[in-house]
Amino acid sequence: MARVCFITGKGPISGNRIRRRGQTKKSGGIGTHVVKRTKRLFRPNLQRVRIVLPSGEVRRVLVSVKAIKAGKIVKAL
Repeated sequence: MARVCFITGKGPISGNRIRRRGQTKKSGGIGTHVVKRTKRLFRPNLQRVRIVLPSGEVRRVLVSVKAIKAGKIVKAL
């Protein structure tokens, strides 16, 4: 099962985890410096929900919380 929202199509997005070293200027240092960048994934907050499709069929699917809060789905009882 792919980690993609059934309604919005949101999926994982790649980014970087940035590692910094050094004392900040605010606390009396010369500033922080980027030491390393490592690839990572930003995953959407998906929940498994029973929804009613426009055809009337009840189905259990993965939906992002943003879509649930926006009221883009009709939950099944």
